[in-house]
Amino acid sequence: MKSIEPLSRPPLLHVSVQESLRKYIEANRLKAGDPLPPETFLAQQLGVGRNSVREAIKALESIGILETRRGIGVFVKEFSFKPLLDNLAYGLQDSLRDVEELREIRRVLETGLIAKTIEMISAEDIGELRRLTESMRQRAERSESFAEEDQQFHQMLFRCQNNHMLSALIDIFWVAFNKASDFTNLDNPTPLATWRDHHEIVEAVAAKDVDRARSRLDDHYRGIQQVIAKNRTI
Repeated sequence: MKSIEPLSRPPLLHVSVQESLRKYIEANRLKAGDPLPPETFLAQQLGVGRNSVREAIKALESIGILETRRGIGVFVKEFSFKPLLDNLAYGLQDSLRDVEELREIRRVLETGLIAKTIEMISAEDIGELRRLTESMRQRAERSESFAEEDQQFHQMLFRCQNNHMLSALIDIFWVAFNKASDFTNLDNPTPLATWRDHHEIVEAVAAKDVDRARSRLDDHYRGIQQVIAKNRTI
């Protein structure tokens, strides 16, 4: 005799409502700022209680799809990577393997795209990168963190490509890596070496030397790996 297969558990009601609301937004091609119908109307159309609709809306708010404007209504929210970023950083806490994977993603992304930057970058952007590295040098000499300048540096390095998705990804991986590794608060015994990595990257880009720029980026990410490894053994 063949055994009876267990019944698959149906999804929770508010989860089904979430999916229906997603499909409604897609079917009607709603854009950021467009309103959804009132909760009462949605409940009637879906044949569910208002509480289920309210739970579904809160869930979609938590992942950045909807926003509630008090006293006005519910609207489609402009896309943001922030909910993904917050969840990614939370999920990576204390996970050395995942932190290392994030570092490697950043390294591959930047070394792979640096040649295009060298083709497109302007003298103005190179000047801005040099200003940032000079600020890094001054902070390094005072043994101060320069995390803000570092984040700006990696954004500026690829800004010339006018690729908004790329900029968002670079920012996501930078912030997620720094949150997950707590890199800003780690002891860096050679802050001037970290500054020098950035300085040499800029000079290689300015010289339009793709191989040297890639090599300097590799050196930079190797240095990051060494700082993390040192702090893990303390």
